[in-house]
Amino acid sequence: MTGATRGIVVRGLAGLAEWSAGSALYRAVFGYAGPEHAVSPRLLAALHENAGTVLGAFDETGRLVGFCYGFAAVERGQLYHYSQATVVDARAQGRGVGRLLKRAQADAARRTGAHTMRWTFDPYALRNAHFNLAVLGATGIRFLPDFYDDGASDRVLVRWDLDRAGTAAPAPAGPPLHGARDATGNVAVDAPADDRTAAARPGDRARLRRELSDRFAEGGRLVGVARRVDAPDRVSYLFTQDPV
Repeated sequence: MTGATRGIVVRGLAGLAEWSAGSALYRAVFGYAGPEHAVSPRLLAALHENAGTVLGAFDETGRLVGFCYGFAAVERGQLYHYSQATVVDARAQGRGVGRLLKRAQADAARRTGAHTMRWTFDPYALRNAHFNLAVLGATGIRFLPDFYDDGASDRVLVRWDLDRAGTAAPAPAGPPLHGARDATGNVAVDAPADDRTAAARPGDRARLRRELSDRFAEGGRLVGVARRVDAPDRVSYLFTQDPV
């Protein structure tokens, strides 16, 4: 445990008060007001009793500062754990709370017999991309256009190997030029970016959306998103053809 995370305790949430607190933190972090975005405490109760994960992170004062939940899922006969959401109170961000929650969720998932975990993230949010791909070492396996059918929710589905969870992935080598392959077969997709977001302008977003979709359709796996050294106002999405 690092100095930043010292004093943070992660454990399962139990009882109506804690499930309700997790639901309230989820709405607060995302700024959700409508009932359609609520997380039902009764759903959390059901997950708690049926191989799901309902975890909270508490600070030194006992205040809930992080929350995540997920459930067991199956694709082609293979069991995995799907992490629906992980949120951290703005006042506790930067302390490694998200990493602690993911590792605790990985431990819980292993106890159900799962060897992998999946979740989605916004590929245009650069901090999220860094956390998921570089910090945790997950791999993007699928592009899901407008995942929530609201007109603004493109997502990348990632796969996390729970047998290796807890160690960060090695940083990818300097990415090749846009559209070119390096000696190992990796290919980069470039886009303009500010400090937080890639391809903020509509035309750039449409182009990046199309290129990401094409790379995944060709069997590519997203392994990193990094700012280009030779062009600080651009980022590269690095794809590999290696199997997951």
